Amino acid sequence: GNYMNREDLQKLLESEFSEFLKNQNDPLTVDKIMKDLDDCRDGRVTFHSYFSLIAGLLCACDDYYVKHMKP
Repeated sequence: GNYMNREDLQKLLESEFSEFLKNQNDPLTVDKIMKDLDDCRDGRVTFHSYFSLIAGLLCACDDYYVKHMKP
């Protein structure tokens, strides 16, 4: 369907953002992300919410790069 459950979200994050997850000091990182993205509180995340997360991460990475990596 057009939704992901917690397990789907975890698999996707582990696949696409494994370094991010490895660097987190909180073992509940996926649960916290799930809670933030689960707008209806039904245990599912819409792909729209997931893509909003990705867009936010891309903006944050770009801001970091501009501030810290640019010569």
